[in-house]
Amino acid sequence: MQQAQVFRNDILAGLLTKEDNGTYTFIYDANYLQRDDAKNIAIAFPLQRDPFTSSYLFPFFFNMLSEGGIKKTQCHTLKIDEDDHFTRLIKTAYADTIGSIKIKEVEL
Repeated sequence: MQQAQVFRNDILAGLLTKEDNGTYTFIYDANYLQRDDAKNIAIAFPLQRDPFTSSYLFPFFFNMLSEGGIKKTQCHTLKIDEDDHFTRLIKTAYADTIGSIKIKEVEL
């Protein structure tokens, strides 16, 4: 299992998980949902207590990944398989992201 914290404007918004069976889950943090200024991280993820699940990496998170030459450089430098989208996401989407969302790997 791999996990990542999802931050919106540097505030912990939720947890993204890739289970060993390949299932992906995103769930909002309970404290985040109680905030007066809580906003959804994306249209596809309205504020709710129930988890979102998918058999593939959610498109919102997939679209945060680099492409082309930058992807190749990241994979080579970090020794990541180019098809391992979740590992690329958790290793590269914390700094220098476009927008308010950042992803930070949870060390298990």
